[in-house]
Amino acid sequence: MDMGFPKGFLWGGAVAANQCEGAYDQDGKGLSIQDVTPGGLRGPITETPTPDNMKLVGIDFYHRYREDIKLFAEMGFKVFRTSIAWSRIFPNGDDAVPNEKGLQFYDDLFDECLKYGIQPLVTISHYETPLNLALKYNGWADRALIGFYERYVRTIFARYGGKVKLWLTFNEINSVLHSPFMSGGIRTPRERLSRQDLYQAVHHELVASALATKIAHEMIPDAKVGCMILSMPIYPLTPAPEDVMAVMAAEHQNDFFGDVHVRGAYPGYMKRYFRENGIEIRMEEEDEGILKNTVDFVSFSYYMSVCETADSSMERGPGNILGGVPNPYLKASDWGWQIDPKGLRYTLNRFYDRYQKPLFIVENGLGAVDELVVGEDGIPTVEDDYRIRYLNDHLVQVREAIEDGVEVMGYTAWGCIDLVSASTAELKKRYGFIYVDRRDDGTGSLARYRKKSFDWYRKVIETNGACLK
Repeated sequence: MDMGFPKGFLWGGAVAANQCEGAYDQDGKGLSIQDVTPGGLRGPITETPTPDNMKLVGIDFYHRYREDIKLFAEMGFKVFRTSIAWSRIFPNGDDAVPNEKGLQFYDDLFDECLKYGIQPLVTISHYETPLNLALKYNGWADRALIGFYERYVRTIFARYGGKVKLWLTFNEINSVLHSPFMSGGIRTPRERLSRQDLYQAVHHELVASALATKIAHEMIPDAKVGCMILSMPIYPLTPAPEDVMAVMAAEHQNDFFGDVHVRGAYPGYMKRYFRENGIEIRMEEEDEGILKNTVDFVSFSYYMSVCETADSSMERGPGNILGGVPNPYLKASDWGWQIDPKGLRYTLNRFYDRYQKPLFIVENGLGAVDELVVGEDGIPTVEDDYRIRYLNDHLVQVREAIEDGVEVMGYTAWGCIDLVSASTAELKKRYGFIYVDRRDDGTGSLARYRKKSFDWYRKVIETNGACLK
């Protein structure tokens, strides 16, 4: 007999403040690193915000969240993952006093979710370090950020502890190894950033994350706190032992973050890596004790898999921050991300075998160019069967993992409403069930339209996944 999705499974969608809110300079908000990266992850850093930065307006969620949450409720969302823009609360990051208008905005946002029975799942820091902390302190390279982050988390836990019971400390925390500015506010160019300084910054983030977990458990005893990992299963390109060892080395770079969050200490393989690369992590006396404050669950993003090989001449393909060697057996999306539904089942099993903690898929989806057409009822829509197929195939594999015995808390489809892409800062790379009428040249009415996938996902939630094929 099929087990299927458990009762109480948390179906929903996910966004990030910096990709949808807009209103970058309103109601006391300070600048974040997103306001000076008009090209996304791989683009240039500007001195001040420029008109070509799509994130400055986003999809104007800041002013339209009520209509958007009503649409989420129409789909039947049980949970909505969003982030708090740190610079709305502390405009410079190192301010002594929070910005009340910023605090009030998230009060109103969470109240609107709860009005429809939608549980907020809140990422504390999602690629939006206050710009001042990057300019003045070089972001997480400076230990001072632990104190600023602690002040921030204490402020939001005190304010929203009665409304928000699910928290994530840092979005895709392992991405700092590949995108130090976007992920960690570190201004030193990647090619000039030493491994010593990079892993020292990682240590600061890990301590801050564990500290936030400790504080949440003290201030909001009924809350659950998770880490958030950029997951990308890595397969050996060939059965050659050298390729298998290359996979192990690559996986260790990512597993390290989950291992510290779940096990509360640095693993032996990273201690060896540090020794062999001349890295000496500077620890304060209390750090090891703080790291022992472990997470309640493990959350992750999943979009694609990659291959690894010991052959350094192999060309690396595009991908979600991490990149990798393309798999000859898989097709790719319009942006070159290889589509691998079974990799999600593999990832769920691998994480559960490793950690024995509840898992939460907090990002998964297909970025595609959508064409708005007039539907039979005269209302514009998108015939996005390709997205339905992608999501269906991935959710079938989630169900398989649950059959395998994996404890999965929920699933939040990424970009449940179209938003600005983090990697490319485009709006034409759309993920949503809801089409937003805005284009990359800044034109458009910002009107919202339901895509074909809107009704499909509503039915998935309504049947608790029973309609998946």
